[in-house]
Amino acid sequence: MKKLKYLLCLGIIFSFGSCHSDDEAQKIIDQSIAAHGGELFQNAKLSFDFRDRHYEIFKSPDSFRYVRLFTDESGLVEDVLDNDGFERRINGEPVELTEKEVNAYSNSVNSVAYFAFLPYGLNDSAVIKNYVGETTMEGNGYHLIKVTFKPGGGGEDYEDEFLYWINKENSRMDYLAYSYHTDGGGLRFRKAINTHTVSGILLQDYDNYKPADETLPVESMEELFKSGDLELLSKILLENIEVELIP
Repeated sequence: MKKLKYLLCLGIIFSFGSCHSDDEAQKIIDQSIAAHGGELFQNAKLSFDFRDRHYEIFKSPDSFRYVRLFTDESGLVEDVLDNDGFERRINGEPVELTEKEVNAYSNSVNSVAYFAFLPYGLNDSAVIKNYVGETTMEGNGYHLIKVTFKPGGGGEDYEDEFLYWINKENSRMDYLAYSYHTDGGGLRFRKAINTHTVSGILLQDYDNYKPADETLPVESMEELFKSGDLELLSKILLENIEVELIP
């Protein structure tokens, strides 16, 4: 019954959003990307530490290169994901991996890069943006944008669904929610808690929440957050951030 209640409420709250054109979603996302750094992202190599791993992230309209470095019992591990695919090196030597391992490591590296660079990336060709409507969160007004992906270019996780709350005053992305299907699937909600502005690029830390029932639609997360029915799962904290702007 609780799940049905959420679905009925959401049908009333968000039904008007379908009359808005995708042009509205595009305009709002463009404004949000500009508020977070805009074109600077295209020439920026971002490095940071996250959960005892070091990352170096570069993404332009034509190419990308994501690097993850860490040390374990085998030595220095270097994971590289770029336009040519994924490669792991240990102590400088390439490692032969199974297809399952390649997929798992690629998804892990790509996920960190994706969230670190948000909202940059939401204009990729595989992204489908829809304007849902206006809402309020913790006393502030927001535009709510839903993002899905085209099967042809959205990667293995093209069935994932995202919601982004874009602040009406400053165009910052203050909240996001998503359903995912890798590693057994799940449902998450994130609230931005800290901001870091480095070389003109705005990056954010998050509180990361999950619901008790992870089979609910992603649209249910706003109501669950407002009612206090989400569990704080972890904190997403970026440390030792550096940005190199490449001419």
